[in-house]
Amino acid sequence: MLVRMTTMTQATAQTQPRPPKIPESVLVVIHTPALDVLLIERADRPGFWQSVTGSKDFLEEPPHETAMREVREETGIVVGSPEVPAEALLDWNLRNVYEIYPVWRHRYAPGVTHNTEHVFGLRVPVGTPVRLAPREHLAHVWLPWREAADRCFSPSNAEAILQLGQRAGVAG
Repeated sequence: MLVRMTTMTQATAQTQPRPPKIPESVLVVIHTPALDVLLIERADRPGFWQSVTGSKDFLEEPPHETAMREVREETGIVVGSPEVPAEALLDWNLRNVYEIYPVWRHRYAPGVTHNTEHVFGLRVPVGTPVRLAPREHLAHVWLPWREAADRCFSPSNAEAILQLGQRAGVAG
């Protein structure tokens, strides 16, 4: 009987609707010292390439912690490890407010149409291993920053990558 109850509980948990996403997120441009940028391909939209993105898990979650969590979940890169010290994650003090694509609005509370995105940069050593979350991403690629900006489907992501070049003092 206990086994059956556990199975029923698991089945119920799988059918429970998810709470609405919080319309506040992070965008993390992961790059090497040579300004090669990591892009990941979305599993739910093959051909859509992007940097690490993700919403807050709870309202009080600081964007810096959201960024660290999303980088770990989506790439396996641990910010605060000996290879990638915490100081490598920089808040660019840039906020993008954009309209949520209609295809993804069902994830948010009714009437929510805009998201606030906090932009971060993360400098990692060349050769940093990437371990993708297979339910979220299909592939990854390291590209020179200009090429990475051109490949992004999101205008705010492309603009953030172009800012990487400006921040590094490289002519656009």
